[in-house]
Amino acid sequence: MATRPLWIFGYGSLMWHPGFDFAERRRARLAGYARSFCMRSIHHRGTVEDPGLVLALDAHEGSACEGVAFRVEDDKAEAVMTYLRERELISSAYLEATVEIALDDGRTVEAVTYVVDTDHVQYCGGLDLETQAHIIAHAVGGRGPNTEYLYNTTDHLHELDIADEELSWLSRRVRAIAEGGA
Repeated sequence: MATRPLWIFGYGSLMWHPGFDFAERRRARLAGYARSFCMRSIHHRGTVEDPGLVLALDAHEGSACEGVAFRVEDDKAEAVMTYLRERELISSAYLEATVEIALDDGRTVEAVTYVVDTDHVQYCGGLDLETQAHIIAHAVGGRGPNTEYLYNTTDHLHELDIADEELSWLSRRVRAIAEGGA
């Protein structure tokens, strides 16, 4: 079991759709990792035949990822971890990790998050943004269009005043592709 109190660090869909009850929500920063579309999605936002892309934390020295931290009440921690493992570890492309994050109120806490397994077949780090945009514009999986995942994440980052230039560019480019632009 994770440390107490249980904190969860979200950087993608967990920010806008955690799927669990939480006692506290804070902006947070994780050093040493970058948020990127570096994992092929064969379940939620694509299929085996036509994979989509989802965000993952990819280790990059000197980088940092801004996201959201959720504190879970102790009596709900076990159920939340069970839920997250069923959701995030569906294909073993993510690794569960306990990391140190800095909360926006100055506290530093340990949190559970999910980082990409760079040895997994679904890992696709290094794809250029144009390639990512074309994949995202067309893929659809069990949880809906890949575009929806991108737009919801980008919109939520904007609401939180978190700048992510790559995701902003991807959102504009994918909209252009969807509107018939090449």
